[in-house]
Amino acid sequence: MGGMESTATFLPRRLRGETDLITLRPEGLYCAAGDFFIDPWRPVPMAVITHAHGDHLRSGHGRYLCSTVGQHVVRARAGNIQLQTVDYGEAVQHNGVRISLHPAGHVLGSAQIRVECKGEVWVASGDYKTGPDRTCLPFEPVACDVFITESTFGLPVFRWLDTSVIESQINAWWQGNAEQGRCSVLYAYSFGKAQRILKGVDAAIGPIITHGAMTALNRAYEASGVSLPHTLLATEATPEDMRRALVLAPPSAQGSPWLKRFGEHSDAFASGWMQLRGTRRRRGLDQGFVLSDHADWPGLLDAVRNTGAQRIIVTHGYVDPLVRFLSEQGLQAESFKTEYGSQDEEDNPVTADAVVTEAGFPPP
Repeated sequence: MGGMESTATFLPRRLRGETDLITLRPEGLYCAAGDFFIDPWRPVPMAVITHAHGDHLRSGHGRYLCSTVGQHVVRARAGNIQLQTVDYGEAVQHNGVRISLHPAGHVLGSAQIRVECKGEVWVASGDYKTGPDRTCLPFEPVACDVFITESTFGLPVFRWLDTSVIESQINAWWQGNAEQGRCSVLYAYSFGKAQRILKGVDAAIGPIITHGAMTALNRAYEASGVSLPHTLLATEATPEDMRRALVLAPPSAQGSPWLKRFGEHSDAFASGWMQLRGTRRRRGLDQGFVLSDHADWPGLLDAVRNTGAQRIIVTHGYVDPLVRFLSEQGLQAESFKTEYGSQDEEDNPVTADAVVTEAGFPPP
């Protein structure tokens, strides 16, 4: 990875003086020592990417670096780009800065970016979860001096059940509908959540139909070595298939003409926001499954603690509550104002006001 001159015209915003290894620029998180950005939201010469959700992977950069296992999903979403990959744990040097990528457990290929220079170590975690997922490697705590963390579900009300419990709930709901000859429509985000559900459902119950928006990503997962059950497009399914099918569709499909072909059906949504009791009612759903690709409140605290970092920077989500709590624990906690969360659907609270009612906290 040879050095490249930055075309950025803005001076970096220093939060703790000129020695900070990663700072905030209008383009994104910037490492001045190595002259590269992490998940920048404006075009830059060199971008190190944590994962392929749209708020972290933007178009227009000169060069990209991502995890080797994530290259197929990155290309599926970003197209023909100048891409270099690196295996998890493998270190590369860029302008004298040591960079390595480590599993984040968020989605396939997601990585925490470890940056080391002159004995100082920072880790930018992107998005992550600490629970199990059969479609990607688990979160790996990385020791560091400074940890940059998300806080999408950074309130004590958010606590996830074991994934196997949620999978059993989904299978039981689908089985019950199939026995009544009724289609089961499950809304799930096309990248990460859909593939995780596919990996956990019992394909013996009936046919599985996926929305066309998921096709390229499913292929990218399979090209990466993640086997998924056989699925059909809606145009390939027979009327008999539809009466017993599980249909996976993005949330944007709710209420669309595309759904009319399935006739009478039961619908549900898989999301961490289903933890809020009123969310299912406000969306007019029959069922809700609490399944998230982000860390819950205990997961966030465990991740912070296991890094050993004394300084924590929070980037997006319920930022203030996490900063306040960590400060009360004696850590040096602060925040970066970023653009993360703007294109990853689960980063955006579908009913943020519900948090005020149900948990007594203000929305982010």
